[in-house]
Amino acid sequence: MKKIGVLTSGGDAPGMNACIRAVVRCGARYKLEVIGIRRGYCGLLEGDFVRLAPRSVANIIQRGGTFLECGRCEEMKTEEGIKKAIQVLHKEGLEGLIPIGGDGTFRGAAALAKAGDIRVIGIPGTIDNDVYGTDYAIGFDTAVNTAMEAIDKIRDTAGSLQRPFFVEVMGRNRGFIALDVGIAGGAEDILIPEAETKIEELCLDIRRNFEKGKKSSIVVVAEGDEAGGVFQVAQQVWERLRLDYRVCVLGHIQRGGSPTARDRILASKLGAAAVDALVEGKSGVMVGELKGEIALTPLEETYTKRKTMDGSLLQLMKVLSA
Repeated sequence: MKKIGVLTSGGDAPGMNACIRAVVRCGARYKLEVIGIRRGYCGLLEGDFVRLAPRSVANIIQRGGTFLECGRCEEMKTEEGIKKAIQVLHKEGLEGLIPIGGDGTFRGAAALAKAGDIRVIGIPGTIDNDVYGTDYAIGFDTAVNTAMEAIDKIRDTAGSLQRPFFVEVMGRNRGFIALDVGIAGGAEDILIPEAETKIEELCLDIRRNFEKGKKSSIVVVAEGDEAGGVFQVAQQVWERLRLDYRVCVLGHIQRGGSPTARDRILASKLGAAAVDALVEGKSGVMVGELKGEIALTPLEETYTKRKTMDGSLLQLMKVLSA
């Protein structure tokens, strides 16, 4: 193997730059030529390539986002798109590909690994942390810390005004961010898609909190909660309690910012492990970290199997918020 490519696809996540850096510099150790593919699979189909050397990835480990840029590509969901991608990879002389992203990225990666003779090793990079086969995905820790800092500030004003605050965090259809942020931020309630939202019980909790003399009540809501989103949840509570409230949607602020030390280390480990796997002849797998050890998971399993959540944390939240 002499030449490999690396791309970031889907949504950006803090730590992706650190991962690209690791891929490039570990590739240099094996005397591999590393090609950066801009704008994810869209750039791949268009041949938007740039040669990456160890010096070209200097001083990016601390930067958020991804300097290769990213995006979503509908064409890669078609057979024609996969065939075109294989042709472009062959034309460029790429023998291996390292896509960094989430489940959508890995669907395309799995198709590429099946359709051609290109070795493909995926790396989990998503703040949602919903990828099966790894305890943590690149970007999750930074997103949680960013949201936690915001909630710390919100609690200051919530206590001064003595009103409930409903804070929406990202996470699409999974509640990993909401659960960790809620525990770390001392939330009074956490609403996630994995657990049924019972508005009456939520209202009872909020009323009890104020009756006990609590000055603030923070409710963390995952954006994919089945009750209809943070605004609908807040409105339903107001209709029952008639308490003045505020809604804060943290949104894409969670994607930005300098990655935490934990994300930089994870990104570096997984980037190096992906290059090692390619050199060893492996393909069609994702490198992840399970219980502190590097683990390889078939790409298809990363999006067909459901990652489990520690449900006991919800019970812990109830105890700690008393």
